[in-house]
Amino acid sequence: MTLIQKFLGASATLALTAGAAMADPAILFDLGGKFDKSFNESAYNGAERWKAETGSSYADVEIQSDAQREQAIRRFAESGANPIVMAGFSWATPLEKVAADYPDTKFAIIDMVVDAPNVRSVVFNEHEGSYLVGMMAAMASESDTVSFIGGMDIPLIRKFACGYAQGVKAVKPDATVIANMTGTTPAAWNDPVKGSELTLAQISQGSDVVFAAAGGTGVGVLQTAADNNILSIGVDANQNYLHPGQVLTSMLKRVDNAVYDAFVAGVELETGFNVMGVANEGVGYALDEFNADLVSADMQAAVDAAAAEMAAGNLIVHDYTSDESCPAVSF
Repeated sequence: MTLIQKFLGASATLALTAGAAMADPAILFDLGGKFDKSFNESAYNGAERWKAETGSSYADVEIQSDAQREQAIRRFAESGANPIVMAGFSWATPLEKVAADYPDTKFAIIDMVVDAPNVRSVVFNEHEGSYLVGMMAAMASESDTVSFIGGMDIPLIRKFACGYAQGVKAVKPDATVIANMTGTTPAAWNDPVKGSELTLAQISQGSDVVFAAAGGTGVGVLQTAADNNILSIGVDANQNYLHPGQVLTSMLKRVDNAVYDAFVAGVELETGFNVMGVANEGVGYALDEFNADLVSADMQAAVDAAAAEMAAGNLIVHDYTSDESCPAVSF
């Protein structure tokens, strides 16, 4: 049985889809929606995997504006959903307000840290995975100029760009890395037209491989790269299938695993700080039938060797968020 509850947010009507059973888990997607082919969709895939394996139901919501965040969390908590998972750093402020009001409810937030006894904070070593795909970009590039397009200009996205540039420079120290951000507001996550424009500008500067870490905006980046016969690199979910033979790889950020693990744990979810990186397969790169012809054996061996060094603690990739500097690229 499905229950549709509707309530008015600041600027739009918000629909909550909830299972009938009490204490079902719930997931709240970020702006851009659960079918953004990137971050949100990866989270959705984790929830769907849990649903398929268990035969159980979960509740979910796709917000239309930031103003709806706190109300959405409260509605789920009041309905008895447990645990409640939030995909995206922008849920942090409302969660900080709400968590203490529902001490018996477990919450999980992805991409941000909320210090509360009933919250699991899941963060990723995006710089590590970005380093690996940066190596691949450098090895695939014929012009020795590659590029990066981020979504909203925040430290988290600069973390992607910085790791990527370090990987490029590790292979080709004299390579040029161009980096642009789509914007400074949440709208930057869902602007494929702007993503296309930035891609064309980078191509005009000589880029022949572009890495997009921009949510729904990245769909425009990958499309324009394919239309102009250059390679692209997807992010979060495996986006290789979007343009077979044109997407060099995707930097996998296993948001799906973070959601799946939280749902499996249920009300017994362990709270606190949780880091997902190369060492525990939280980040990596995608290799499948859609990009197999683009990734040589030498390329794969080099990247796998670097990943092994990271996992062993012998290769440390600079984390932009630790001191907000990155000599390898200019923003």
